[in-house]
Amino acid sequence: MSDSILIYEPDSSTDARTYCEGLARALPRRAIAATSDRDEALAHAADTTILIAKAQDISAELVGAMPKLAWIHALTTGIDPLLALKLPAPIIVTSSRGIHGPQMAELTILLMMALGRGFPHLLANQRAAKWERRAQPLLAEKTVVIVGVGGIAEALAARCKPFGLKVVGITNRRAVEHFDELLPRRHLLEAAGKADFLVLLVPYSPETHHLIDAAVLAAMKPTAYLINVARGNVIDETALIEALKTGRIAGAGLDVFAREPLPPTSPFWALDNVIVTPHIGGMSDIYAEQILPLLVRNVRAYLTGDHAAMLNRVQLQA
Repeated sequence: MSDSILIYEPDSSTDARTYCEGLARALPRRAIAATSDRDEALAHAADTTILIAKAQDISAELVGAMPKLAWIHALTTGIDPLLALKLPAPIIVTSSRGIHGPQMAELTILLMMALGRGFPHLLANQRAAKWERRAQPLLAEKTVVIVGVGGIAEALAARCKPFGLKVVGITNRRAVEHFDELLPRRHLLEAAGKADFLVLLVPYSPETHHLIDAAVLAAMKPTAYLINVARGNVIDETALIEALKTGRIAGAGLDVFAREPLPPTSPFWALDNVIVTPHIGGMSDIYAEQILPLLVRNVRAYLTGDHAAMLNRVQLQA
């Protein structure tokens, strides 16, 4: 069977072309189509054996129109939306895990600095033409506790060290570069009590559902900040809202939420000690270029039948 590749990227026709051109250079004489248009994607579906798209853009309608589909590559780390599709076992699924470290780390540091220095207040003063000087806290000598130590956490830890931060990881790993201390998850409450910034990078699973609950928030210092760039349901949002309203913690930087888009009625929008960002942590202006080496490697491995060499294979479980 001749393999036909469809790249579906509704958010960016430019990225769709970049993926297509990069694969075409590496894999000449292969049938590759790229589109940002849903109807055009459906028009190519009947012959598609390899689908490349963000997990959230892969619908039951699209998959149902692909009788020859053999492999999906998600242009995202998370593949949660694919679980609902109940894909047949022979379909291979791979993710783009491992390329998001730089952008996730930079957003986290931005949130740390903006929260610590009260940057939203400074911007409000600018809009009001109000000259008000206040002390500016430093990151130096502060402690950041990172819950979940994978590739993104490693990238963040490396960027924290030049700022003079002490970096503590919550993980079962024994040794990781740029970390001053590693603690198992059973010591989460103890570590939360030491944190000036508690950063969540742990994957979402039944074991991490509401991992950050009222008890963890109560263990934090009232001067500490919570930053979530993982998944919304890692936090008990009701408990967090209460902690923010009562000053139990100083504030939060939140890029992910239990419900997205975040509803206009959410209390998070109105809290002046919260910075809300619209799930942009994994985004970058060179996203396609970051993913292309992984795509090329996996497509080559797939086409030569060396499926064991494909990176980031995912076992879907309903």
